[in-house]
Amino acid sequence: MRLPRVYVDTSVLGGYFDSEFAQWSRALMNDFHAARLQPFLSDLLAAELEGAPEQVRRLYAELRPLAGPTIALSPDALDLAARYAAHQIVPARFRNDMLHIALATVADADIVVSWNFRHIVRFDKIRQFNAVNLEAGYKAIAIHSPREVATDDSQGR
Repeated sequence: MRLPRVYVDTSVLGGYFDSEFAQWSRALMNDFHAARLQPFLSDLLAAELEGAPEQVRRLYAELRPLAGPTIALSPDALDLAARYAAHQIVPARFRNDMLHIALATVADADIVVSWNFRHIVRFDKIRQFNAVNLEAGYKAIAIHSPREVATDDSQGR
């Protein structure tokens, strides 16, 4: 049986070191290490982490071997992100938020995890992203916070 493929955005790695989100980001990382879930990582994530604190970059380096090939920016993902922008799902200045969803969709991830409740993990935004996905010939994608996805019970839930 194939493991659920979980696209990880930048906020999840930063959340690992934030007291508000650490419990759930750490539980998700434990799920990746225990091979209950497969992380999907992208070139966009790597680029966003270039200026991140050292501890966040180390966490990414630890996660990298658990993931399959890194998802590269592609013309299909750029086109899908442009469709999101045309539908004004997220303000244009937050292009990377749209790119994360587009990359995950084009790569056929099962789930996107994010702590971005403003532009990504929001009922109205999820519906809009998925409407465009279906219109463009892709499947709908699940979008959740790590709290909703993590299955590891060792983190005190």
